[in-house]
Formats: sequence, structure tokens, C-alpha cells
Amino acid sequence: MRASNIHLATFRDDPADAEITSHKLMVRAGYIHKVGSGLYVYGPLMWRVLCKIEAVVREELARIGSQEIQMPVLQPRELWERSGRWAVYEANGTMLQVKDRKQAEYGLAPTAEEVVTQYVDATVKSYKQLPLCLYQVHTKMRDEIRPRFGLLRGKEFLMKDAYSFDIDQAGLDKSYEDMRVAYHRIFARLGLEAFGVDADPGDIGGSGSMEFMVAADIGEDAILIEPGTTYAANVEKAESRVSPSSGAGAEPAEMRVVDTPNIRTVADLEGFFPDIPADCMVKTLLFKAVYLEEERLYAVLIRGDQELNEVKLKGHTGALALKMLTAAEIEQHTGAAQGFAGPVGIAEEFTVIADKTVRPMVNILCGCNRTDTHALDVNLGRDCPMPEFVDLRLAREGEPGPRSGTALRLRRGIEVGHIFKLGTKYSAAMEATFMGPNGKPTVFVMGCYGIGVSRIAASAVEQNATDKHIVWPVPMAPFEVAIGCLNIKREEHLAGADAAYAALQANGIDVMLDDRKLSPGAKLTDLELMGFPYSLVVGRDYPKDGTVEARDLASGERWKGPIDEVVAELTRRVEAGRSGSLTETTGQLGT
Repeated sequence: MRASNIHLATFRDDPADAEITSHKLMVRAGYIHKVGSGLYVYGPLMWRVLCKIEAVVREELARIGSQEIQMPVLQPRELWERSGRWAVYEANGTMLQVKDRKQAEYGLAPTAEEVVTQYVDATVKSYKQLPLCLYQVHTKMRDEIRPRFGLLRGKEFLMKDAYSFDIDQAGLDKSYEDMRVAYHRIFARLGLEAFGVDADPGDIGGSGSMEFMVAADIGEDAILIEPGTTYAANVEKAESRVSPSSGAGAEPAEMRVVDTPNIRTVADLEGFFPDIPADCMVKTLLFKAVYLEEERLYAVLIRGDQELNEVKLKGHTGALALKMLTAAEIEQHTGAAQGFAGPVGIAEEFTVIADKTVRPMVNILCGCNRTDTHALDVNLGRDCPMPEFVDLRLAREGEPGPRSGTALRLRRGIEVGHIFKLGTKYSAAMEATFMGPNGKPTVFVMGCYGIGVSRIAASAVEQNATDKHIVWPVPMAPFEVAIGCLNIKREEHLAGADAAYAALQANGIDVMLDDRKLSPGAKLTDLELMGFPYSLVVGRDYPKDGTVEARDLASGERWKGPIDEVVAELTRRVEAGRSGSLTETTGQLGT
């Protein structure tokens, strides 16, 4: 394709609202154009990128037997009420809602579990029609509180969502594993450094959950990786090994209460009791868990040297939201000022839970719900009721990992995919059944699997770009090679560019010939900004000695030679780059 036939628009300055590299460069290079907060036009080059990403996704899903459908973005409220999610999404503000002229309410689909479950319930009657995996590539909408970062966090985005339907848990396990491997292949084929991590299922729900992250310094997600193993988990889900409290194994002592005037924090207590380390203390955090029809109070016990992971707590409680009690609320419910709450004498209205690291502790220093007072040598189950023990602590970099004990390493990533084992969460709620092998109605066992197509494009820019220009991996580049004819007024230059263009096309290379009427400097700057992996420049040397210059944008390498030799080398490099980082022997990337 010739550039003169493509609508291209590049800009010199960064957009005023851009905070990250991908947002700046994709706007400047004309890939996207903002029309409103979190809303973008995909330009011609951007659409070519997205279509190439979609093609890889479709090929890998076809490999595991998935079938493509298309579902409506506009989804009736009553359908979501059948699953119980309308109130949840309305409460957390995620779903954009509209009414038609008859005042019927609809949601603009953030996801499509309800629609696909209804569809399969209506069209699948027997277990002989299973397993089944259906997917779509479609626009999704979510009411982001603060749209930012260009395509990484918008109100509207392009997403692939797939849904598997199986007879039983064993079938779901296989569908989930097939999709996990397919995802690794997709990201590898696209040339991205990506890894799968254990994750919290969030509002989607279900039992098993894995996120797929593209490694990037600006990533909003923190991932803890255990080197030498396959373990990787979002910090919200991560686990680690922790040494027992230094007081573990001691003989229980008699509880005693001491005055601690204005001593409220662990740091204060360490100064007041210099012989008692933080790992022998327990801090009590008080929360209000918000549900659709009620609120509950929780007292959460955490070892003094550890931090609470609120995502784990929210998952355990099943709450729509968690709110820490204010100082006034703490005094109202405990009778003590903030900083003196504890398991001893806690009001019965609190559900008390503790992190697992608290279980082996003896002779604990903690609050006792009396202002300016703490209790020493507290033993759970003797001096206060025994709480439920749950993994609630925040794993940290440098702590021993759960598999081999190797120190965990922190990396940042951008979430581009998420897979879930839904089980019967939606099928049971919506009474979606098929006739099982036993001749009885059986609920479908489901999984769901999302990939952010537009997010992948922005993530690729973040992972590979420089401060000055995009660097597309070959598999998703809008064009694999760009030819720059630096002087279109000279017939020799045009002839050389046309010859290189024809030769690359004959070799099956996706190539663009830049025949625009621009100065040589502006043209080369544009081609670099747009991020084509390779370029072939027909410049001043061509009329003299018949040589052209080739450029590898990622490495910065340049070389010259006759057109046929340069075309041959570019063809070899492009063909080698088309498989991305896929290793056919394993079909996946390691974590």
C-alpha cells in the first residue's frame, strides 16, 4: 500500500493529558484520536494493528475448538437480575446504563456471562453437544472512575471474551487448561514478554483465576515472582513463607493489663516495650463490610510486623465494599479511642478473624478496647475467643516464595488477559441446564476467558517503545516494512522505491511505500515515530551506486546494499519475526 492512499496524521507535540509513553506516542503518530474522556477513534494504522492481533487470537482459539459468535452490547436489566449481578454492578458503579423510549433499562455490556448463558441454555439440550466454547471480539464499556493512560484505561475498549460450557468439573479443568496454553501462545506469537499469574477473581467470581501480564515499568499491577519456579501471583493474591513469631514455643504466661498512655501504633509500642519485638504483637484493624442489604463489622488480627491485604479480606468476606471504621465509629463500637482495639473484650457485634501467622503466637501484646491501655501475654482461645484463621497478609518482595523458598522478586505488569473457572455460579442462578448422561437436568459448568485486544496494542508500545518512537513487534505491526522514498521528484528514486516495493510484495511482505510529498527529514522522522519494525530508504546514494539503506528499528542497526540483497535480508528477518517469541516445543511462555 502507498502512503499517499492512507489517511495519516502525525503531530509534533505530546497531548496535554498524556501521562505515559504509549498514550503520547500513539496520539502523536496518529494511531488514536481522543473524542471524549476514555473514548478514542482508532485511525487506519491502529485498526491494522488491532486486526492483526485479532487474527492471532482467532487462530489460537480455533486451534482449541472455540467458535466465534457476536452478542449485543445492549443487555436487558432483567437478564442481569437473574444472575444477581445487576445490583452488584450498580452498587460499584461499573456498568453504564441507558433507558429506551419505553423506560426499559439496559446495561452497556462490561462483560457477557448472562447473555451467553441464556443463549446456550436455549440452544444446548443434551450433554452430547458439549463441551462447547463460544467467543466474540467486540466493544465493551465500563464506567471508569478516572479514565487515563490512553487505551490502557478507557470507558470503551475492544475485548475478546470467551465462555466454555462443560458437563462437569473435570471438563472445565480441561477447557481452562486449553485456554491457558492458548493464551501463552497468543502472547508469544505477538512477540510480547508476558506471564500468567494467580489472581483474585473479583466481581466475575468463581474458584480459579489467572491474570496474564505484559511486563512494563508503568504497569498498575505488582507481581511477585519466585525465580526458578513457575510461581507468579498478583500481589493481591500472592503468598509467601514467614518465619514464626520470635515468641513462638514459649510457655503461656498470665495475662496482664498495663497503662500505655497515648501509645497507639506498633512503632509506639516497640519504643514503649523495647524488649518485645513487633512479631510478638498483634494489631487489630476494624472494618465495616458493605453488602446489598446489610453491613457487618469485622475485627481483623494481623501480626505486628505484617500488613493486611485488603483484597484478600474483601474476597473472604464477600462484601461489595470494605470501609475502615473512623475514629468516632471505633469509639462508638469499642468504647475506646482509636489505636487501642484488640481481641480481648471485643464487642460481640464484631466477627473476629485473624491471619494465619497469628495462629502459633503465644503471649501476645495487643489492645484490649480500653483507652491508653494494652494487654500483655494474651493467648487466643484462653483470654479471648479463638478467631477464624485465614490468609490475609500482604506478601512482600524478598520474602521466601511458597514453592522453593527462593526470595520473591517484584515486577510490574499490565493486565491484558484474565481467565476464570466460574463453575455453576451463573448457570445455577439462571437455571441453565442440559440433559445429562443420567437423563436428568444438569447445570452447565462454566469458564470465562477475556483478552483486552486494544490493551495489548498499548501494552506492546509500553514494552518496546523509546521516548521518541513506537517499536512494533513484527506480528502486530501495521506494516512489516516501510519504504521511504526521500525524493519523489526524481525518477531514479521513484524507480528504486517501486522496484523494492514490488520485490517485497512478491516475497509476501506487508509493505508500505511512503510516497508522500514531505522533506527527507520529516519523512524519516514520521516513519520512525510510527514504529514500523524495518524500513528501506531510497536516498541520495541510489542514483550514484544503486545502493539503498535498511534499518532495524528495535536494534538501531543499519546496513546498505543493492536492492535485491537488502530485500532478501529484510524478508529473512521479517519471516523470522512473524512467530514472535513462540517456542513450538512447549507452545507457551514460562512465568
